[in-house]
Amino acid sequence: MEYLLIIISAIFVNNILLAQFLGICPFLGVSNKLSTATGMSGAVCFVITLATVVTYLLNTYVLVPLGLTFLQTISFILVIAALVQMVEIVLKKVSPGLYQALGIFLPLITTNCAVLGVALTVVTKEFAFGGSAHMLNLAESTVYALATSIGYGLAMILFAGLREQLAGNDVPKPFKGLPIALITVSVMAMAFLGFSGMV
Repeated sequence: MEYLLIIISAIFVNNILLAQFLGICPFLGVSNKLSTATGMSGAVCFVITLATVVTYLLNTYVLVPLGLTFLQTISFILVIAALVQMVEIVLKKVSPGLYQALGIFLPLITTNCAVLGVALTVVTKEFAFGGSAHMLNLAESTVYALATSIGYGLAMILFAGLREQLAGNDVPKPFKGLPIALITVSVMAMAFLGFSGMV
C-alpha cells in the first residue's frame, strides 16, 4: 500500500513539473513536438531513476559514514553529469534521429533541476505515509524516483499534445507562442491539483 501511495503522490499530487515547478526549461523547450517530448521524457526518466539510485547509495555508504554530507550537492551534480554523458553516447549510437531531434536539450538534462531535486529530496526529506514520517529506503527511493520521472513524462507528453493542437488553432496574435503555452501549463497545473484529495 505504501508503494502505491508513493506512486500516486509522485505522479499526480506532487507532480515535479506542475506542483514543484522543477525542470521547466526543457519542459517548455522540447514540448513543441510529441516525438521529441516522448524521447526527452524517456531520457529524463532513465537519468532521474538511475541518478537517484546511485546518489542514494553514495550518500548512504560514503558521505554519511565519513561525515561528508556537506558535499551532497556537488557530488550529486558530478554523478548526474556522468550519467547524462552515458545516455548521450548510447543515444548517439542507438537512435541518431532522436539524438539530433533532442539537440541542445540532451546536455541540458545535466543542469535539469528536476534530476538534482529528486536526488536531494530522497536523501534529505522525510515522507509521511500511513501517519508516520520516515526517510525512504532504497526500494522506496527507486519507486519514488521512477514515479516522479513518469509524472514528468506524463506532463510533458500531455503538454506537447496540447501544443500541437494549439499550433493548428487560430490563437489571438498577442497569445501566440509562449504566452498561450504558459496559460495551458497553468490550466494543466489546476487540473492536476484535483488529484490532491487522493492521498
